Amino acid sequence: MNERDRVRLLDMLDESRKLQTALEGKTRADLGDYLTANGVRHAIALIGEAASQVSDETRQQYTNIEWKDIIGMRNFVIHHYHRVSLDVVWDTATQSVSKLIVELDIILAASDRKSGE
Repeated sequence: MNERDRVRLLDMLDESRKLQTALEGKTRADLGDYLTANGVRHAIALIGEAASQVSDETRQQYTNIEWKDIIGMRNFVIHHYHRVSLDVVWDTATQSVSKLIVELDIILAASDRKSGE
């Protein structure tokens, strides 16, 4: 994996962890708060933006990550913000992001082992 892709994966992981931490103790009802909802949407957009900058080669290598869905969600949140369901935002932030963190941890740990050889 090239260094640029590694940095983007780290960006995705960092933003995912920050989002997960920010949502600790919160419920779906908390998305009724304007700043909370916009913060969650923004974090999802940042994760998707970083994913969109990962090379096709790296995306093809790591098929456990739903690249198309992540990037598509970013595009939807940015371009169709007025139609974004907060239920979908909540599910993405609380379920999909958790799975993404696990996958990114695996990929980056394997990358660290390879670079240490």
